Amino acid sequence: MEAPRPSALKDLFDGAGYLVRGIAWTARHPAQWLFGLIPALIVLVVYGTALVVLALNLDGLAGWVTPFADGWSDGARTSARVVAGIAILGASVFLAVITFTAMTLLVGDPFYEAISERVEESEGGAPPDRDEAPLLTRIGREIADALVLASVALVFAVVFFACGFLPVVGQTVVPVVAALVSGYFLAGELTSVALDRRGLRRRDRFALLKRRRPLALGFGVATFVVFLIPFGAVLAMPGAVAGGTLLARERLAEVVPADSGGLVAG
Repeated sequence: MEAPRPSALKDLFDGAGYLVRGIAWTARHPAQWLFGLIPALIVLVVYGTALVVLALNLDGLAGWVTPFADGWSDGARTSARVVAGIAILGASVFLAVITFTAMTLLVGDPFYEAISERVEESEGGAPPDRDEAPLLTRIGREIADALVLASVALVFAVVFFACGFLPVVGQTVVPVVAALVSGYFLAGELTSVALDRRGLRRRDRFALLKRRRPLALGFGVATFVVFLIPFGAVLAMPGAVAGGTLLARERLAEVVPADSGGLVAG
């Protein structure tokens, strides 16, 4: 008789627990933590500069996207542009958080691959790498995956920006939905290192996440919240990769690609 599936609420907390476990692992291995900070710092400088430039020009951008308010009274025009500024900044932060992880993993692939392998070795051993593609092919595939993710994130950012103008809903429901979407994609990115090693491509990885959505959301949303803390994305990135590896190893890797390319129980 099949064991009952855990409740969604339990999966949410279990998923968040993987981030805690990953951070605890890096705390026990400080050299690996410092090693993983390097690519995150590089990407942070680029993203931080872009967000500062955006913030400095926020008033102008808010006016540019609300030309319809030019003829309104001062109070109404100011209110419209404050909402527009919040929506622009919120959509930009959403886009930055999602793509930050993808870009950091891309820039720091050798760093995080090494951390992920160390995590697996500490848990009993890493599986043999099933991806036999040449290095340049793998890099090209990772770039393509990052571009796909950025394109999807951009679409969501535009939607959230537009919804940000809705009274009340735009300032309450939309940020929550944005956090859930961000968390889901973060979970996909942070488990990709370990799942790539098992021969799973992007479509298969997200198929696994869909089957364990509450677990993935718990891990991803917890990571998203930590990444919103100043410098949290840099300091927690090695731990997030370690947590994603533990999650992939223990809860997602019950299916592996068959020789025919499909997913089978394993």
